[in-house]
Amino acid sequence: MIYSQEPSWKANPSGSPVLEDERNSSRHPKGDDMNYIKKPEWSMPEREATPESVFLNRRKFLAGGAGLMLSQMVTPPYWPERDGPVALAKAKKGVAHPKDQTVGLYPARRNPAFTLDRPLTDEKVAAEYNNFYEFGGNKAISWLAKRMETRPWQVEVKGHVKKPKTYDIDELIKGMTLEERLYRFRCVEAWAMAVPWTGFKISELIKKVEPTSKAKYVKFTTFLNRKVALGQLQVWYPWPYVEGLTMKEAMNDLAIMGTGIYGHPMPQQHGAPLRLVVPWKYGFKSIKSVVSIEFTDKRPRTFWEKAGPSEYGFWANINPKFNHPRWSQASERMLGTNERRPTLLFNGYAKWVGDMYPDMNNRKYFM
Repeated sequence: MIYSQEPSWKANPSGSPVLEDERNSSRHPKGDDMNYIKKPEWSMPEREATPESVFLNRRKFLAGGAGLMLSQMVTPPYWPERDGPVALAKAKKGVAHPKDQTVGLYPARRNPAFTLDRPLTDEKVAAEYNNFYEFGGNKAISWLAKRMETRPWQVEVKGHVKKPKTYDIDELIKGMTLEERLYRFRCVEAWAMAVPWTGFKISELIKKVEPTSKAKYVKFTTFLNRKVALGQLQVWYPWPYVEGLTMKEAMNDLAIMGTGIYGHPMPQQHGAPLRLVVPWKYGFKSIKSVVSIEFTDKRPRTFWEKAGPSEYGFWANINPKFNHPRWSQASERMLGTNERRPTLLFNGYAKWVGDMYPDMNNRKYFM
């Protein structure tokens, strides 16, 4: 008889497991008739091995935990010798890139129809406090965003349109009517600022490409370049960033494509060279660094809808009566001054957009 050093499990009549050698140790053979095999110290009984399902779930847990931790960091992998501000400055000096051909269009004429009930946010404050998850999960990403070159840059307009076209960014901007507008900007995180955007009405572009009757929504997509945007290495996010509007929203006079800010072309951290600006919606709707505008018959699933469907929806209209699941939306903190102000319905733009959302008690329109 061959007897292992590890006892085996047996079930007693009541169903609970007991050790075989505890039940009847006298049954083990003794003396010279026993072949005794001594197992190495690293050996373990099969019963103590982690089941495959538990091991795989643990790997998922660790991946999620690591993702949560890393999302609070700059964004891996990060090497100061390559990615630091000094290294980036040296790299830019040695590389020739096409110049922005639209610089002479700024500052654009200010549209007097849009005024503010608060002072403009200081430009430096606005430039150094940004959400741009492509470059990391914290607000201090302005210098990391400088990795992104905005020339050359193309924007493809496609889908249900009679005149699809891929625009060079300078060609697109020069072909539109630019104007400056003073807008309130409200983040879903309950901070706010007041910004002088420069841009053109989306409706002007829509008229140029002539959508067909099948076009019900406009889908916006940002760039995908993991060598430049290190935040896109975070595989738990559904890259690339996608946003969408209904055709009626896109045709609204408030909806613009931003090309500049504070009287000059858009810096990278603000979404250069082309971003969406829809001031009655939470800031995450205003997608940055757009490379594709598609007219579609189906409502697009947006970035945050996929990443956090219980907290973020397609519409994302601002309403102080509907709180975020984890914080209040009743008030907002102004960047630069930390002043608390009451949140305004549709961010104060109800007279322009209120008729598009008749059911004011339906939460789906406000998340």
